[in-house]
Amino acid sequence: MTDSSRAAAGVVTLLTDFGTRDPFVGVMKGVLLAFEPSLRIVDLTHEVPPQNVAAGAFWLARSFAYFPEGTVHVAVVDPGVGTARRALALAASGHYFVGPDNGSFSSLLPQASEVRCIDRAFVRRELTARLPLARGDSATFHGRDVFAPAAAWIARGGRHADLGPPVTDSPVVLPPSPPRVEIVDHFGNLITSVDWHAERGDPGVHIRGRRLRWVRTYGDAEPGECVALLGSFGTVEIAVRDGSAARELGVAPGELLQLESPTH
Repeated sequence: MTDSSRAAAGVVTLLTDFGTRDPFVGVMKGVLLAFEPSLRIVDLTHEVPPQNVAAGAFWLARSFAYFPEGTVHVAVVDPGVGTARRALALAASGHYFVGPDNGSFSSLLPQASEVRCIDRAFVRRELTARLPLARGDSATFHGRDVFAPAAAWIARGGRHADLGPPVTDSPVVLPPSPPRVEIVDHFGNLITSVDWHAERGDPGVHIRGRRLRWVRTYGDAEPGECVALLGSFGTVEIAVRDGSAARELGVAPGELLQLESPTH
């Protein structure tokens, strides 16, 4: 991507920790549609644990490749909203990403061809030009007032370079995580931070003093058995056949595990 490259897909994804009970997500969609009614908006997830930047970064890095090139991905897990932390727009791996400079884009930065600091005055002008009744200046809702307008600007064909000056220093990068449980999914499966490949075989997973049998898929486990396997996003996963590994083991995100095989 070059400085003048533009989004081609007309697709915007939203990843937040907002939940869906309140109108926050809906209002962000309203802003996006005010810029371009033909946009296709995909809710990647709004159930990132509140303020858990690492969990949001985990899902973003492992999900974006399943969308067409030119997609704009908005990631707002932003406990530092309203502070001096920067708002970023970056181009990487044929996609665009918009969100706070707090580590949300840690895994994407090495592939970034362009990183810009969003000019809030610019996006505010663009927002109020389309929605004159909107405030557009909140210190607590940059998803609506900064990131949605910036994403819409790119998605409708606006130049990435117009959003603000290039970032010349290093954005925030999260420290590498030890082997641990990163996510508890809807089924109670424990999705870990350990990237793995099937051809490497059994990594030898130990958790809570238990050595888990390595299987290819859930159906290879005995009913009620707790096993380890390679999950669909390329990381080691812990599951209970017809049950919840989180409940069976009594663990939550952050729980450490041990591997008999090295990760690298």
